[in-house]
Amino acid sequence: MRDRRVALAWAAFVVVALVSCVLVLRRADRLSDLHIYYSALSNLHAGRPLYGYVADNGGPFTYPPFAALVLGPITVVGEGVVQGLWLVATCAAVVAIAGTVGVALTAGRHRRPLVVAVAATVLMLSAPVQSNLRFGQVSIFIVLMALLDGMGVVPPRLRGVLVGVAAAIKLTPLLFVVYFLAIGRYRDAGRAAATFLGCAAIGAIVLPRESWTYWTDAVRQTSRIGNLASLGNQSLHGMLLRIGVDETVLPLLWAGLVALICAAALLRARQLTVQGRPGHGAVLVGCATVAASPVSWTHHQVWPVLAAMLLIGASGVTQRAAGAALLGTMVVSLGAVLSPVSTRPGVQFLFENARALGVCLLCLAGFGGVAVAAAARTHRRPPAGRAWLRIGVTAAAAVAFFAVQPLPAGADPTFKAYDLGDVVNPRYFFVCRGPAECAAYRTEAPVTFGTRAEKTKVRVNGVVSPRVARLEYYSAPGGSPRVIPLLAAYPGTRTFSFRSASMAQGRLVAYAPDGRQIASYDDELAAALRTTSW
Repeated sequence: MRDRRVALAWAAFVVVALVSCVLVLRRADRLSDLHIYYSALSNLHAGRPLYGYVADNGGPFTYPPFAALVLGPITVVGEGVVQGLWLVATCAAVVAIAGTVGVALTAGRHRRPLVVAVAATVLMLSAPVQSNLRFGQVSIFIVLMALLDGMGVVPPRLRGVLVGVAAAIKLTPLLFVVYFLAIGRYRDAGRAAATFLGCAAIGAIVLPRESWTYWTDAVRQTSRIGNLASLGNQSLHGMLLRIGVDETVLPLLWAGLVALICAAALLRARQLTVQGRPGHGAVLVGCATVAASPVSWTHHQVWPVLAAMLLIGASGVTQRAAGAALLGTMVVSLGAVLSPVSTRPGVQFLFENARALGVCLLCLAGFGGVAVAAAARTHRRPPAGRAWLRIGVTAAAAVAFFAVQPLPAGADPTFKAYDLGDVVNPRYFFVCRGPAECAAYRTEAPVTFGTRAEKTKVRVNGVVSPRVARLEYYSAPGGSPRVIPLLAAYPGTRTFSFRSASMAQGRLVAYAPDGRQIASYDDELAAALRTTSW
């Protein structure tokens, strides 16, 4: 019976993997990051600068020069062959990760074959693995190397080498060097550091110009890889950008929070390792790299999926519920799925940033310090009914807390743009009334507008000049633009009106007929709200 369940689980994995790969290959933009690797390396081999390459989608090569040496052989064969091999290798890495984390999930139990098969299927269904497949990313291989080394399953004389190589390809695994020091694996920490420096030195010897460019310039330009405030960046840094933290305060605030999160995660990981659970410790450190990195796109977030499975495999009701919630956020995008039922911007902010918040809470409270304090305080497990009540109350309190916060949401549930049928309503159209009055607002400025604050929303009404062909509004940094209808309410005059939850992080952008941006208003919106009364 058990063998049959294992076979069915692996069959499910194969089906999910095959369907996923077919869907990826049917996309016009399939494996776009792999295309960047391939094209940038082809440029390098042709004598052109590695970091001067920019793909059609605007993406540059962002990894250290050593990564170019590791990836160099892919240009020997055609890109189509590389794509097929890369998808197969990604699926194989998923199986290897599931097998490795299965050791931690089944410690002292005899269900490992079934658990590994189920874990591989869940991993394949998760958004991070799907993102690795879709973009042709190296992130899944970085996780595998760090996990193997972090759990100490490689031969003793080689421990630390995989982390060093992984960090030379992508810098975030360097936190594992600190983890090795924290748990007393001093030789492994030394090997990891020496391997990293050695790989960087090899890159500098073979690619001196590219190494100079990367280590003196490109490594600091995190904005090269996209809009860091976009919802895809579910790191602590990305969430702070979306909140709209002042740029003069952001570096110190971010550094302080990162230090707190990493310290809590490392201390708890040390205790887990001492307790004989190195898998939990390594996964927790991996989660800390996701939270602490300036950029954590979806394909970086494999670690929280592993943490969710470890929580579900725990014995406590609270841990299992937390694991299920975290896994849910890593499989679906709550911000997109729940936006139709989100009634408050603060709640929508919670949904949009659920992955970032979940990883930070995991480091601080789940596998982290709060769990240690609770274990030290009592050795008795509460009854299941009381545990579920506590979970429900905590969840409701969290939602209620966010509901009353003035947080900017990319998908602002309060937003609404008005049409011609609403022009007669003075509550919506208040800047000017009638042809003569509105004609007076036709100035050289692309957009002339005013604002009106109400208890739960802010209204914006104005007039655009003939130069403006399209008007868009962003409710928050990183959010998607909303197209504002330009209404020919009166002869020779186009007006507009919309409402939003807050103007604190809003941005209004005007475009010319050829698509050029001709005006952008952000601070002006907030200033108008403070100084204008209608």
